[in-house]
Amino acid sequence: MRLPGDVAQRVRLGHPWVYREALGPRPISPEPGTSIDLVDPDGEFVARGLYDADSSIAVRVFVRNPDIQIDGQLVRDRVRAAIALRKRVVDLDKLGCVRLLNGESDGLPGMVVERYGDYHVVQLYSAAVGGLRDDLFDALTEELHPKAIYEQRRYRSLGGEAPRQAGADLVRGNAAPVELEVVEDDLKFVVDVTAPLSTGLFADLREGRRAVRHWANGRRVLNLFSYTGAISVYAQAGGAAEVCAIDVAAKAHARARRNFAASGFDPEKPEHIVGDVFKVLARFVERGRTFDMVVVDPPAFASAAARGGKPWSAMRDYSELITAALDVLAPGGLLVAASSTHKMTPDEFERALAEGAMAARTRLQVIDRRPLPPDFPTVPGFPEGNYLKFIVAVRG
Repeated sequence: MRLPGDVAQRVRLGHPWVYREALGPRPISPEPGTSIDLVDPDGEFVARGLYDADSSIAVRVFVRNPDIQIDGQLVRDRVRAAIALRKRVVDLDKLGCVRLLNGESDGLPGMVVERYGDYHVVQLYSAAVGGLRDDLFDALTEELHPKAIYEQRRYRSLGGEAPRQAGADLVRGNAAPVELEVVEDDLKFVVDVTAPLSTGLFADLREGRRAVRHWANGRRVLNLFSYTGAISVYAQAGGAAEVCAIDVAAKAHARARRNFAASGFDPEKPEHIVGDVFKVLARFVERGRTFDMVVVDPPAFASAAARGGKPWSAMRDYSELITAALDVLAPGGLLVAASSTHKMTPDEFERALAEGAMAARTRLQVIDRRPLPPDFPTVPGFPEGNYLKFIVAVRG
């Protein structure tokens, strides 16, 4: 398959995706998962990948050496290398939730593996990698002997639809308990590895949670979009004077209470509010209620987290959210802001912070930035892999 010159160069430099529009108007119809050789305009080999017939990413690049095939041996070698790296860069005994395989950045595009205690959760982002599933499961079993492996299918069709799963599929081993307790640092959290999507604890925000703990001492902390309360637990562990959490889902607060109890804290001490973040913030403004730290970690998209029936979009609404958060943050207080979507670039994130502060008639000074943790390695040439933006800033 011939690539335009600029696309070929980008792939050579490390980008693992070839979008469908880059292939031009000429129709192609190989079977999903077919190995495709990519060449530049001069016919020189660039890379080899797997074809996805039903995704905006038409080819996911696995190798840039023409002598290497995409097969079970490649999967085993790269899983072995990925796990060896984790053993060097994180303490697997102190972290119950670890990313063992980070997809593209570990050389296996569309395939992610996270470890929760003795259980593994495999996330597949493309139907094209289905033919490598058993090789992946075998490699994980050989290396770490998990009690069970679960599979989540997260790929989306060109129409935007994802395969429906009532729960993650048990593909190896014995069923896990619905509530599994895992350790992170000296804290404990309850996760559900059988869930169809999120287990309840995001490993990529580990350094951000540690930042909250570092800065929370003596502060009144407001946690927006609090979900299962991991950040709230870290704030409590850091000595927060008060913790208030807002989420639209009552079930999320129930899990948060269990997480507080698991770590030895009073589950009824935090204030848990069920409701729309913007509406609750507006009520706080009316009552003159303020906080010393406000944590803003919204989902990329949500149907119930916006005003007037509009769906929430991080790209469109982030600056407005920052303004609303700053309206309840006391002068000299700390804004903790995060974005976990690669569709919002670091420049766009910074601009949203600046626009939000301007609308709130104040300014922000960033005093702390936290990256992805080391079990989320990234590769040069693939900026989408370094998707997390996380700052702590002082309100003027």
